[in-house]
Amino acid sequence: MTRHKPGETVLGLDDLEATSGRRTGLSLFWRTFFLLALLLVGCVVAWTQTLREMEFEPRALQTAQQIASVVNLSRAAVMHTDAIARVSLFKTMKDQEHVTIRPREPKDVAEPFSDDDLSQHIVQQIRSRLGPDAVVASSVNQVDGLWVGFSIDKDHYWLQTDRARFDQPAGRTWLIWLLTAAALSLAGAAGIAGLINRPLKQLSFAASRIREGDFEASALDETVSTREIRAVNVGFNRMTKKLAKIEQDRAVMLAGISHDLRTPLARLRLETELSVADLEAREAMSADIAQLDAIIGKFLDYARPGNIRLSPVSLNDTIENCLAPLRKRADLEFKVALQAGLRVQADPVELQRVIDNLLENASRYGKSVDTGIAMIDISARHRDNQVHLRVRDHGTGVPLDQIKQLTTPFFRGESARTASNSTGLGLAIVEQTVSRMGGQLELSNANSGGLCVDILLQRASA
Repeated sequence: MTRHKPGETVLGLDDLEATSGRRTGLSLFWRTFFLLALLLVGCVVAWTQTLREMEFEPRALQTAQQIASVVNLSRAAVMHTDAIARVSLFKTMKDQEHVTIRPREPKDVAEPFSDDDLSQHIVQQIRSRLGPDAVVASSVNQVDGLWVGFSIDKDHYWLQTDRARFDQPAGRTWLIWLLTAAALSLAGAAGIAGLINRPLKQLSFAASRIREGDFEASALDETVSTREIRAVNVGFNRMTKKLAKIEQDRAVMLAGISHDLRTPLARLRLETELSVADLEAREAMSADIAQLDAIIGKFLDYARPGNIRLSPVSLNDTIENCLAPLRKRADLEFKVALQAGLRVQADPVELQRVIDNLLENASRYGKSVDTGIAMIDISARHRDNQVHLRVRDHGTGVPLDQIKQLTTPFFRGESARTASNSTGLGLAIVEQTVSRMGGQLELSNANSGGLCVDILLQRASA
């Protein structure tokens, strides 16, 4: 694994999570829902406005006709009643019909009728029926109501009545209908969006299970009624079965080859101990056999089945157990900063294997060029419902274009290719195992040089 020159910018998990959070947008359900809701509400508003425009003329004609009829009937009643009976007539009209007729004085102060389009159109229709000298006002002498001025011969009168009797409750009715239609539209949009996105949600969940290596829980329904979705589900299930078969064959092949190779290696080790008299040659051959055995062990680790049973594990104790055999090495220096009482949801054996691989990687590629000593920093702390573990060396770092490839199986940098016991599986095993335990792994370069490995694990209750 090739290290890079110091000074590269480190991207920790905080920065990576913040970047990921900024890129998080609306889910497909909410996007579909908002678009459908916008379309439906727009259609409701458009239809409401269209119907109101279509109702404008009939409503104005009907209101004007009613007002003109009341005025004409009142005029006829006044014209055919003598002066003595008019007092009784006016009182009866006021008590029973809430219509008041009074003389129109020159000093009366009249407020014009409303200036909205409908009111002005009603005024025009009233004048067309009662004559151009008809006056329509909203108040006279600061008394509100519907006031209509008319003439009988040369006498001028005001007819006052309640304006509400001619105003149709259209505004409130339209608002209720609009809100009802909008609510029904939003409910329909939510139902349609959910129906559309349900297969995609199932597909997304199945894909996530495949990513975790759980092929059995990723089967999709092949009996759905929608032809296109059924075709996608059938194709996805076929692909899943092929991937499961390939994964099984790969694991069996790696495990079989690794297992079969260990038998002749054991014989070679025994024959070396018994047959080679030269001590130096025997030690060199034993070292080569040990390297081959270590490489085979990596293959076995990588081919290990993906089912892991999680349980609360002390991270502090696990790290100390991994460090114990390494503290005696003269080429390693450790700086450990662990928060007390760290417990994570993990498999104890797999967690120790992860830390062993990280320490092995750091000790092998994080040595100083000047001193030949690998300085390794290990830190861990709580973060909400997770535990953040960081392992960092002080080597020369990794080229930025190779960081994402470090977890690719069998990928090895230039310096790693020169090591006979390097398989390119160390960090791949770490990422695979961390993912199985529900965690996350990120690699980055430190500002002062060296590789940082950040791992987020599920926090276990104390």
